[in-house]
Amino acid sequence: MAQAFSNSAAISSARSESVSTPGYQAFQILRFGFTVAPIVAGLDKFFHLLVNWDQYLPPFVNNLTGGHGHQLMMAVGVIEIVAGLGVAFKPRLFAYVVSAWLLLIIVNLLMIPGYFDVALRDLGLSLAALALARLSQEYGG
Repeated sequence: MAQAFSNSAAISSARSESVSTPGYQAFQILRFGFTVAPIVAGLDKFFHLLVNWDQYLPPFVNNLTGGHGHQLMMAVGVIEIVAGLGVAFKPRLFAYVVSAWLLLIIVNLLMIPGYFDVALRDLGLSLAALALARLSQEYGG
């Protein structure tokens, strides 16, 4: 019986130590950010409170969709919401999805003159999502 309490105390102590490590804290910060940001951006594809997201769609893509670029952006919003929820519940997988998604966004932005600064910012975000995926290997999810 004493052995069981001793093992339980050791496990509890190990968990509290890992919670206070900078690596675990970085994991939680990134997990929070890559849960909230995609969900907020995805929802805003429907409401345009933050920005008119349709401006980030190259004209030829709008033409490819038969002029239904706005509906495409709403589909993008649904994908982003799912990705954000995925990071919340399964960051080990969905952080890679978010990183890849951001790389696709960069390719899209490079086709629109004047948005290279946003593409550079998204490169940083993609690398941060990749860091979250790597941290997830150690800290869970």
